[in-house]
Amino acid sequence: MSLNQDQPHRLSSRLSRAIRDEIAALILDRGLRSGDPLPTETELMESLGVSRNSVREALKALQALDIVDIRHGHGTYVGKLSLDPLADGLTFRVLHGLGSDMSSLREILEVREALEGALVRRVAEDIPAADLTDLDDVIARMNERAQRGETFAEEDREFHELLYRSLDNGLVTQLLTAFWNVFHRVNHRLGVTDPDPVETVKLHRAIVTACRKHDVDRAEKAMHEHFRNLNAQVRRK
Repeated sequence: MSLNQDQPHRLSSRLSRAIRDEIAALILDRGLRSGDPLPTETELMESLGVSRNSVREALKALQALDIVDIRHGHGTYVGKLSLDPLADGLTFRVLHGLGSDMSSLREILEVREALEGALVRRVAEDIPAADLTDLDDVIARMNERAQRGETFAEEDREFHELLYRSLDNGLVTQLLTAFWNVFHRVNHRLGVTDPDPVETVKLHRAIVTACRKHDVDRAEKAMHEHFRNLNAQVRRK
């Protein structure tokens, strides 16, 4: 493609970006929340002074980011604003790099370990008794499956969500869920399984024991031991 041929494409991309920015600004300026309706395509065309195709392209791009939700036959609404697009992008990034090495997956684990190592210190300081009870229940279910030689991916996800529940931080929950989804989706694709579920249960129990004692240093150490186990699984693959 020549420079002259490329110029219309670049102008079109800039226009599309500008329309997306205008629609996003509209959501912010009007204080719209997830699930609130957006103006119709016709209203957006008139207010922005652009074509219907341009509006539709911008809305589709925003839908890919979960900023808007296009419900065919019903209209367009503010999306869930979740981190699902981040998880999808990270999953693709990791899978794309698997042809050469496992570094992308190890990088995901390193970021998650750094985040959880810091968060568990905060949790251990003052974790509610109800959360400890719920964590004990999850570990009991993990153990039942481990004794049967089974793995427990769903229970593992529930454990980490419950562990940070008292922080009441929705972004933390979404971010950790995104990292968890990437790791387990990639592992499923690779056929990676836990060679010692019983040992994995012990590592989770050690985290809860440290939190119950409000031993911040021990809680962080137990979390890092848990991630060393995960990294060992990846290295074996």
